[in-house]
Amino acid sequence: MEEKLLAIIARFGELTSFLAAPDVLNDYKRFSDLSREHKRLESIVSVAHDYLRVAKNLRDNKEILSTPGMDAELKELAAAELDDLTETKSRMESDLQVLLLPRDPNDDKNCIVEIRAGTGGDEAGIFAGDLFRMYQRFADKKGWLTEVIDFNESERGGYKEVIFSLSGEEAFGMMKYESGVHRVQRVPETEASGRTHTSAATVAILPEVDDVEVHINESDLRIDIFRSGGKGGQNVNKVETAVRLVHLPTGLVVQCQDERSQLKNRNKAMKVLRARLYELESAKQAAELSSSRKDMVKSGDRSDKIRTYNYPQNRVTDHRLEGDAKNYTLQEVVNGEIEPVIRQLQIAERAELLKSGAVV
Repeated sequence: MEEKLLAIIARFGELTSFLAAPDVLNDYKRFSDLSREHKRLESIVSVAHDYLRVAKNLRDNKEILSTPGMDAELKELAAAELDDLTETKSRMESDLQVLLLPRDPNDDKNCIVEIRAGTGGDEAGIFAGDLFRMYQRFADKKGWLTEVIDFNESERGGYKEVIFSLSGEEAFGMMKYESGVHRVQRVPETEASGRTHTSAATVAILPEVDDVEVHINESDLRIDIFRSGGKGGQNVNKVETAVRLVHLPTGLVVQCQDERSQLKNRNKAMKVLRARLYELESAKQAAELSSSRKDMVKSGDRSDKIRTYNYPQNRVTDHRLEGDAKNYTLQEVVNGEIEPVIRQLQIAERAELLKSGAVV
């Protein structure tokens, strides 16, 4: 443990020097990568210094107790401190094990959120709209910026599909746990007989990447310009400002119609296209990982049913959690209080990693 911590402290010192070097400051990607690593190591280094100090004091006290002819009063003091130092060292080792767990390099990035109505007809579209508002409220609480990229409204309210970005500290790191199938059980407004229906919507969370990480050749794109749909107003659906991008090598199609400016819509669509191409490559790499990684709590598979919103019982159940940690008050969750659920998922993920013996 001590050797590993000394190496981390040395690396942190190197990074501090690198970040002040002119050649790094002028290289955006390198500066960005090194800054992320520096920030990640910062929290480890502060604990590492304390741990090394406690470990040294513990060794010194043991040496005093084992040295013949040592002053009796000094031995008494060393013996009195021994239990406290041993307990402190053990507690700090547990903290460091968590800090040293492998970390997703995308956690610090902004993210793209895609919500699509699933089974359930009109009610699924209404539920997709409910999820969109839930995430908007959560983003407001976190101080994140929400930008709508594209949407397709449902006839009875809500959305068949809505795509938006969330920009803020550790946006992807928190939101990635939302990927999967969300199920709702309630009596729809469209149900005359008062029967409870089950509907679903899928949520996909993609890390936002820049053009340095995913380069797209212009020759690989087909760009269509058209008039925006939806409610429009103030010239939005009267002028050809909406943009559709078709990535010819993969067949991926992305469109954006939310902005009045064709350029802004194109830039937003490119942001989503880069994120989807990045996801495709990541999925290929993930398929090559060992089966133990496939059992992780944050699998993010869109086919996984991850959560049920039960309105008659005013309860939200996250199916990846166990015991008391799996159930939450529905009204609080739909009003954007999803951080307690995410924190429990993070704890469960760390427990899985610790069990597997994973460390950086």
